[in-house]
Amino acid sequence: MLQTTVLAFLAGALGANATPHFVKGITGERFPTVFGSAPLINLIGGWILYVVTALLVVQADVTAHPAPSFVAASLGVLLMGVFHAHVGAFGKKVTETEGSAGAVGP
Repeated sequence: MLQTTVLAFLAGALGANATPHFVKGITGERFPTVFGSAPLINLIGGWILYVVTALLVVQADVTAHPAPSFVAASLGVLLMGVFHAHVGAFGKKVTETEGSAGAVGP
């Protein structure tokens, strides 16, 4: 069960981290990654993270322990969401001049 919960947590965190990168990529906006901030890099990076997330879910065998898997994945999503909302990618918040008109920096 420990392996299932750890893999489910990682799947939740990686899936949540994939979302801003994938969305910024398909909308053509820049967003920082370790490989640069170009939209195409974000699109590919987000897609790769979604694929890895799916592989982790399969490997975790979440059907064997559904409740702990759900809790662990939910915590992974929440923690990654808090990270992006508070710290931002690489400590960089998107400001109004860098991102869309609705984005506000610190």
